[in-house]
Amino acid sequence: MKTKKRGNNWTAYYDAETGRYFAEIMYTSREGREQYDYEITEDIFGRLGTFADDNDNDRLIRTGKIAYSFENTMYGTLGPERTVWDGEAIETMEKAVREQEKKGKKDRRRGE
Repeated sequence: MKTKKRGNNWTAYYDAETGRYFAEIMYTSREGREQYDYEITEDIFGRLGTFADDNDNDRLIRTGKIAYSFENTMYGTLGPERTVWDGEAIETMEKAVREQEKKGKKDRRRGE
C-alpha cells in the first residue's frame, strides 16, 4: 500500500502502525507561510491525486478533521498564529512523517 502522496501544496501520509491517515497543506510565498494539518479518512487518501486541478485536492483534504494550523503572513493573522486543534493527532502525524523520512533515506542509500 502506498504510504505517501504529494501534490503542489499538499502531502498526505498513511501511518501503518496506527492505521491512520494525515495530510498537510502548506502555502509559502514572499508574503509569508500558512500550514494546515488534517486527519483524513482512507477514502480521502485514496481519492487524493486523482483530480486534474490540485485545488480540488486541497478542498478534499479540508473536509477532514483539522489538527493544527499556522499562519504567519505580512498581513497578520485572523487569530492566534499557531493553533493546535488535536494534539494527539498532530503528534502521531509528526511521528509517521519522521518514520517515512527515515525509510526514504535508507531506501536511497540502498539504491546508491
